[in-house]
Amino acid sequence: MKKLNVWGVKIACLLCLFAFSTFHAHAQKFALVDMEYILKNVPAYERANEQLNQVSKKWQAEVDVLNQQAATLYKNYQNEVVFLSQEQKKSRQEAIMNKEKEASDLKKKYFGPEGELYKKREALMSPIQEEIYNAVKEISENRGYSLIIDRASNSGIIYGSPKVDISNEVLEKLGYSK
Repeated sequence: MKKLNVWGVKIACLLCLFAFSTFHAHAQKFALVDMEYILKNVPAYERANEQLNQVSKKWQAEVDVLNQQAATLYKNYQNEVVFLSQEQKKSRQEAIMNKEKEASDLKKKYFGPEGELYKKREALMSPIQEEIYNAVKEISENRGYSLIIDRASNSGIIYGSPKVDISNEVLEKLGYSK
């Protein structure tokens, strides 16, 4: 997620740069890109997403198994509580809490802010995002753009002329001609 936030920070910085540069008397060149469109047309991105979905489902199944085991322990405890001594009750309650904690810890390990899914997403997506960023940067430098805005983000763009959308050019630069 943090890498996606980096795109937002880059866009915000570019918007600030644009706002600052409007005070200058000379005209600025700008263009739009549609990152959703670009990413949809990059096969490596689709493969990475599929890989992330598969591993996420696998890990979620592992967490679900532990949660189900905890639920079974609790159900059995509820059915037998009247027949158990205080020591047995305490032992069963601890077993239930331990199983719930195990499930919670595993979920955090896989899906937490710095968990395995985050690390895997970072490893798979960073090279793709970097390649796209470099293509956009190169096009921007070659064509003299002062600002490139992602029309797919929540940047408040109400209208963008297709004439200034360089998304297909970015795809061409990446080797995915449309």
